Amino acid sequence: MAYDVTGRLHEIFDEQQVSEKFRKREFVLEVQDGQYPEQIKFQLVQDKTALIDPFKMGDEVKVTFNLRGRGFNKNGQMLYFTNLEAWRIEPATGGAPAGGGGSSYSQQPAARPAQNQNPNLRAQPTAQPIAGDDDNDLPF
Repeated sequence: MAYDVTGRLHEIFDEQQVSEKFRKREFVLEVQDGQYPEQIKFQLVQDKTALIDPFKMGDEVKVTFNLRGRGFNKNGQMLYFTNLEAWRIEPATGGAPAGGGGSSYSQQPAARPAQNQNPNLRAQPTAQPIAGDDDNDLPF
């Protein structure tokens, strides 16, 4: 699934050599979502780790990313991990969205109206829709 989000670079970490064949670099994007900002951590992997180099903290950027998840069996117990794997970073264009005030996000699955009313996080046309807010039983 591919998504994009626009926000302000909050923190940029150094590249990490995780194993002989795997390296990653993480960064945090601050996205204004309603009253409180969200700080969302992304990762760049392998040959994409240098994509963040042209930018500095405080820059407004548009990040295109994939949702990645996998299970890991540790001592007979399944653990699950989810990562936001960035593969494109570009300067934000156009400024604040109409009716907004800063950066925010929304999700727009293909051929369906947006479930979330924040306009800066959009599913690419090939993404499948996820459950709407009324489909979960979380108390918030």
